Amino acid sequence: MIGTTQLALNDGQSLPVIGFGTYPLRGRDGCRAILSALRAGYRLLDSAQNYDNEATVGQALRRSGLSRQEVVVTTKLAGRHQARPLARRAVVESLWRLGVEQIDLCLIHWPNPGRDLYVEAWQALIEARQEGLVRSIGVSNFTAGQLDRLIERTGVTPAVNQIEVHPGLVQDEIRAVNRRLGLVTQAWSPLGRQSVRRDSPPLLAAAQRHGVSLEQVILRWHLQLGCLPLPRSSDPERQRVNLDLFGFELSPAELEAISALGRPGRRIFGSDPETHEEL
Repeated sequence: MIGTTQLALNDGQSLPVIGFGTYPLRGRDGCRAILSALRAGYRLLDSAQNYDNEATVGQALRRSGLSRQEVVVTTKLAGRHQARPLARRAVVESLWRLGVEQIDLCLIHWPNPGRDLYVEAWQALIEARQEGLVRSIGVSNFTAGQLDRLIERTGVTPAVNQIEVHPGLVQDEIRAVNRRLGLVTQAWSPLGRQSVRRDSPPLLAAAQRHGVSLEQVILRWHLQLGCLPLPRSSDPERQRVNLDLFGFELSPAELEAISALGRPGRRIFGSDPETHEEL
């Protein structure tokens, strides 16, 4: 089952090759959608303090009947908690909201370069891992320079860099940096929303040739690029279809044609990590 196929991390841990994005799923309907995703076969749930849904994710996990060891739970440290004394407390509060004893993967959500506290936040996550509060640590939306600074200042390389990747924003350069440093690239908003035209000939041609949906083509493209996509859907059938990615393989020409759809500046909400601030 693709939801349980594993991708090795640089810290000796592993992650499923596809995960389930939970933003903005909250409350009863959100719990129902996340529970449906777990029943479909997803084994990685991606949350964040700023999604305001950690309690919903925890509730769905408990209701699923799955053992804790079967599901990877990710959350992300909010920008307002990046100061070192605040970060550990924020991790403990996330544990409480999720209702788990250990967070499987904790990321710094955004570097927030204007505040210049992300190194402090990273030091706090290193300590949280040493204490056993979290299993693996990483970052989200970090540039090459920001990654280099973290590693230089602490000697600890993140296991993951979760960034916006989709056929409209291919991110060749930072994905190459992640590979060079030994980081796994996770892709948020992997289907691209309005940034990817669903009538693009390369997508339509690949979907027709393989007898699959456009979404399956895009998600398969991610897997073959070495990205770990985090799609979200509240529809049980679409959740199931989005996991059905092992029955076909895109050709090198198809991969190249889809990647050629990318253009600079196609970020979904103008979220440049060199300038974006999210508290």
